Amino acid sequence: MKRRTFISLIGGAAAAWPLAARAQQAAVPVVGFFSFLSPGPSAPHLSAYLRGLNEEGYIEGQNVGIDFRWAEGRSDRLPELAADLVRRRVSVIVTPAAVSGRAAMCYRYSEVSNRSAAPASC
Repeated sequence: MKRRTFISLIGGAAAAWPLAARAQQAAVPVVGFFSFLSPGPSAPHLSAYLRGLNEEGYIEGQNVGIDFRWAEGRSDRLPELAADLVRRRVSVIVTPAAVSGRAAMCYRYSEVSNRSAAPASC
């Protein structure tokens, strides 16, 4: 009887070991990607961006995550989208346009400093 108990304990530990090892792995970095445009018009640029990540060894869903945000041509949505990505604590924010990048910088600046001291471009 003791032998069966011992064997079942060893078998259970062997089955649980890979799960415990996976739980200890480092978190996958997440790229926050946001654009002033919609996904359709951005498709060629987005495809090139994803291809570049793949060439550097970053595969979406395997060793990097990507959170997409689209303003759909509405500049008034940019601060909200930037704020959402900052709140999600993504590893890096990528934007293909200067206007989107400025929104991300201004939101981050206002979050960590006195808003009255923000740069004039914000």
